[in-house]
Amino acid sequence: MWSRSTAEACTQRCKPGSCILRGLNCAAGLDRPTSGSVVVGGHDISTLSDDALTRFRREHVGFVFQSYNLVGHLSVRDNLELPLLLAGRRPDPAWTDHLLARTDLGRLLERRPGELSGGQAKRVAIARALITRPTVVFADEPTGALDSATGAAVLELLSSTARDLEQTVVVVTHDSRVAASAEQVLVLADGLVVDALVAPSAEQVNARVLETSR
Repeated sequence: MWSRSTAEACTQRCKPGSCILRGLNCAAGLDRPTSGSVVVGGHDISTLSDDALTRFRREHVGFVFQSYNLVGHLSVRDNLELPLLLAGRRPDPAWTDHLLARTDLGRLLERRPGELSGGQAKRVAIARALITRPTVVFADEPTGALDSATGAAVLELLSSTARDLEQTVVVVTHDSRVAASAEQVLVLADGLVVDALVAPSAEQVNARVLETSR
């Protein structure tokens, strides 16, 4: 979504369909492509073994799931720290505090997912995706279930983290305002990239997507 020094990221927008999610999962190493290759950060991850792919995801990829995918019996704190535990890394208190402050989760640390609103759960999912300082963050509708103020704060968190850590952020969205916050927008139709817009306005995104639906 926001560029880094060695790569360009983008947000994707197209008509509803599972093709986008499949593509996102392949790019994140959650699924394997049936043909072709997937190159992330100079690595062809489609050739990695299952164990190597798992290590690659732990070290380089953050994923914000639209359905949150939080572990129900764990507290917010434990959900946030789970990626670090799986990677054998210790939490960085300063970084954790920064994420908690930016997502306004400090007072919710001992709650479990079932005690959270949809917006709160989404913020936990976003903070969890950033906790390991990944090379690339994939986010499926990151502002869904959030009010406008919280959504704007989340976008600013993603953009500032991308700049500070030289990350790539890839966002799937059907919200033209979210898409317009990207440096580049890829417009998809029927699973194919039909256009690339550089720093467009929300109106330009809407107009181009409308053209693809005719």
